[in-house]
Amino acid sequence: MDIKIYTKESLIEEFHKIAAMGWVPNARPGNSGGVGNTLEDLLGIEENNLPIPNAAEWELKAQRKNTRSLTTLFHIEPSPRALKFVPEIFLKKYGWRHKEAGKKYPECEKSFRQTICGDQCTDRGFQVTLDFENRRVQISFDHTKVSPRHSGWLQNIPLGELDPQPYWGFDDLAHKAGTKLLNCFYVQADVKRVNGMEYFHYNSVQLLRKFSFVGFLAQIKSGNILIDIDARTGHNHGTKFRMRQNCMPNLYEEAIRII
Repeated sequence: MDIKIYTKESLIEEFHKIAAMGWVPNARPGNSGGVGNTLEDLLGIEENNLPIPNAAEWELKAQRKNTRSLTTLFHIEPSPRALKFVPEIFLKKYGWRHKEAGKKYPECEKSFRQTICGDQCTDRGFQVTLDFENRRVQISFDHTKVSPRHSGWLQNIPLGELDPQPYWGFDDLAHKAGTKLLNCFYVQADVKRVNGMEYFHYNSVQLLRKFSFVGFLAQIKSGNILIDIDARTGHNHGTKFRMRQNCMPNLYEEAIRII
């Protein structure tokens, strides 16, 4: 595939052409990221590579409309990184038997999979909190908030607050988010199925400019940005900051509707 080079203006023109195409088939059926991959194919660009001047300053984010799926903003492991917090503490101290243990994986396989937000605890007692005094986003644990259905797990884990607490310093997060999300083309598509085939209509495009770290923290506090931890004994899938549907414009000082 020949890689096209765009200016910002020619990319906007291309979005209008794609919108005018109407319904287009999912180029990657069975792939949850198909909405983004199909758009990249239509634009003739490589995955996660937006070939426009100052491309490092622009991100392309595509999402289905009317979905509960989350948009991944970036990956970043918690500090203190020397502790390898997810595999060495979360998994070993707070993990539970993997549902495929003794089948697909060894009998001793453990899992720690949580999507954690700032406005409520998970059913296993984890919550994202903001520590403005120490300038960090951290994860807290409250054993009193654990659902009764996890009572067996609760009997085998430490009951106090996490010590040390995994965290992300404001400065590290501001740099990571500001680098990945400085400016963004946010594209949304309606979705339909015909005879088992999925189709997208890319009919909403916003140009988002001037990333706001204050807005980023506000979205964490409100529960619109979540921290997704997914590890098992044999593999750490990585820690992701992810965002709910329709909230992306809240991260920017300017939101300009293109389509």
